[in-house]
Amino acid sequence: MLAGLLFAIHDADDRPDRLAATLPFSGVTLIEYQARLLIAAGVSQVIVVVARMTPELLGAINRIGRRGVSVDTVRSATEAVEKLHPLARVLMLGDGLVTTDAIVKAMASEEGDCLLVVPESDAGPGFERVGGQMAWAGVARLSSSRIAEVAALPQDYDLQSSLLRLAVQSRAIHVLLPTDAVRGGHGIERQARTLEERGRAVLMTIVSGRRGWFDRFVLAPIARLALPLLVDRGAAGTTVGAAGLALGVAGLVTIGFGLSSAGLVLALVGCIALALGSVLSGLRDEAPMARWQTLAIGGVVAAAILVFAFFVSGYAGDNTALAIGTATVALGGLAERAILERERRLWWGSPAAYLLVVAVFALIGFPVFGLGVTAVYATTTLAAAIERLRRAP
Repeated sequence: MLAGLLFAIHDADDRPDRLAATLPFSGVTLIEYQARLLIAAGVSQVIVVVARMTPELLGAINRIGRRGVSVDTVRSATEAVEKLHPLARVLMLGDGLVTTDAIVKAMASEEGDCLLVVPESDAGPGFERVGGQMAWAGVARLSSSRIAEVAALPQDYDLQSSLLRLAVQSRAIHVLLPTDAVRGGHGIERQARTLEERGRAVLMTIVSGRRGWFDRFVLAPIARLALPLLVDRGAAGTTVGAAGLALGVAGLVTIGFGLSSAGLVLALVGCIALALGSVLSGLRDEAPMARWQTLAIGGVVAAAILVFAFFVSGYAGDNTALAIGTATVALGGLAERAILERERRLWWGSPAAYLLVVAVFALIGFPVFGLGVTAVYATTTLAAAIERLRRAP
């Protein structure tokens, strides 16, 4: 069993009336973001160490509890021991920590007690020294017995620091923080202003880390400009997704009125808006809505290609374009079913990528040829995905 340990103790440096854990971060509070990372890493129980209960913290804890995990608040190591299973492994995140899911998942897979560390010379504010010229980088995987050992100490001992000291004494494994993690926003932050900057860095890491050339080279640059503005204005993922779906439908209507190229571009813009809405929904832990928006991208692309192919066939007086368009949609759908997102290669196609290829050839005046190229691209992607599945153990 894997349990998560979070802290909501320290006040924000520039807002003494508010806990650092409840500062806004990427559309939610920081502690909610931390809990999302823990849940994604496989945690089934979250324990929050608190000094005082504020309305913001209470609301955040209630929202965390809606994500399908048990959430308990404690004020001491003794109370934490009572809540934990004796054989549980504990994944601990420092108070005010900002990091990414890749780092938390990597630490969750480690064996035995381990600490995420950085050289003291590279340590940021809030990183505690753990000896050996190293500093703790905010993530630790520990045995629940360590918390029991802290419970045996005097009550005025700081739980987070005491756990670190005991882990060091037990010769916990040191896992070095990746060198690019700080650029991705990793750090301990207790100021609202600089936390906002780290939130932007984490947003960019989430989008830039997506696989596939369309997401990497088309969606990511747009997201770097749009997502911070949307988050700052509190835009809901559902609102952005609804706007994207409306643009997609408008693109279909535009194709029907004979403006094929403009309609394809409009549908593509709608797909990008749906992708941004999916990211925003994911940040707010609205997983079903994020999933539906992702599926809606495939639906808009399929409809746009089929409507475009239908009208191209009508203008040409034969069914060649419609046949190719239908094959493209079928092959692309099969490829998406065969692809595991974490294994998607950079050159593999995706629904939005197929639509972009069709739109580019339509703009330069080769609509049928563009459909043919896209069909070949979808076929190649499907073949590569099937070969990857065949070789998988």
